[in-house]
Amino acid sequence: MEKLATDILEKTGKAKARFDELTSLILQPQIISDNKEYKKLCKERANLEELALAHDKLQTLVNDYEGCQKDYENETDNEMRNMFYDEIGSLKVKIEEQVEECKILLLPKDENDDNNVIIEIRSAAGGEESALFCSVLTRMYTYYADKNHWKTEIMDISETELGGIKEITFMVKGKGAYRKLKYESGVHRVQRVPETESQGRIHTSTSTVAVLPEVEDVDVEINESDLRIDTYRASGAGGQHVNKTESAIRLTHIPTGIVVACQDERSQIKNRERAMSIMRAKLYDLYKTQRDNEYKQTRKDQVGTGDRSERVRTYNYPQGRVTDHRVNVSSYNIEDVLNGNIDLFIEALELKDRADKLANA
Repeated sequence: MEKLATDILEKTGKAKARFDELTSLILQPQIISDNKEYKKLCKERANLEELALAHDKLQTLVNDYEGCQKDYENETDNEMRNMFYDEIGSLKVKIEEQVEECKILLLPKDENDDNNVIIEIRSAAGGEESALFCSVLTRMYTYYADKNHWKTEIMDISETELGGIKEITFMVKGKGAYRKLKYESGVHRVQRVPETESQGRIHTSTSTVAVLPEVEDVDVEINESDLRIDTYRASGAGGQHVNKTESAIRLTHIPTGIVVACQDERSQIKNRERAMSIMRAKLYDLYKTQRDNEYKQTRKDQVGTGDRSERVRTYNYPQGRVTDHRVNVSSYNIEDVLNGNIDLFIEALELKDRADKLANA
């Protein structure tokens, strides 16, 4: 136990030293005056804070344990020796618990966990029924955001005449949004009887969900010369303004072919800002996926990678069941799930992800 605690202290000590260094750095005038560098260092410090505190707690427990050991060995009074013996046993348990906590905190952390997210939902197989399911998923995530006191903002939407959604892009703003919602990426399958089906046959349709972290300029640099910018008239609600003003923006990143459109705002400038935010997120995701694919060649894929081709969840209306296939967890209250209560799946995926990482650490 003592050797393991010492090894963990050595590993966490590096994070503690860097945390203390960053604490000093962000107080220096030259750092404060450089907004990008200041934000970058503050973010790094925030990511290390929990581990630094865990290191201090473990160090204190180890010091107390060693002190009790010496007192026990030097004490001649039996009653006092029994008291020190009990305290040693109690500290040993606390140290073991703290070591396990430190091991979890030492696992590689996704640097985007605290970021806002950009969610894209698109209809796939199933035509109009798929589009209607997209609207159901949009509602589910909006309700989930509300329950977590996060804000949602629609950035682009294409609707059908029957009230479905061909595709929608919206942002969820709130600390920890990406940490929770990143597991939602993938293919979502629905099995139900469409309202338009006269014979009551169950249809299977799919919609795809992509969850991207919102990234800042400091994370992704976009060369303006690599962009083609087109303006056009927005469609949908908005009255005469929509018809007369070319406020909608379409950005094309020429090197990668990525296209982003935004028409939700009345201002062309606002739409451009939002479109750039989506473009940064998509480019970040592309580059990160390329890096991950290189890494995956040397090891097995882990749960929650967000592979777009993955069928992640099935919503079976006749059975009132929702099943997440990655962790084999089911809820038999489909209405509750569609009202935004999806923590059952997210928590199971977080535990699975953590267990996989510990097994490969």
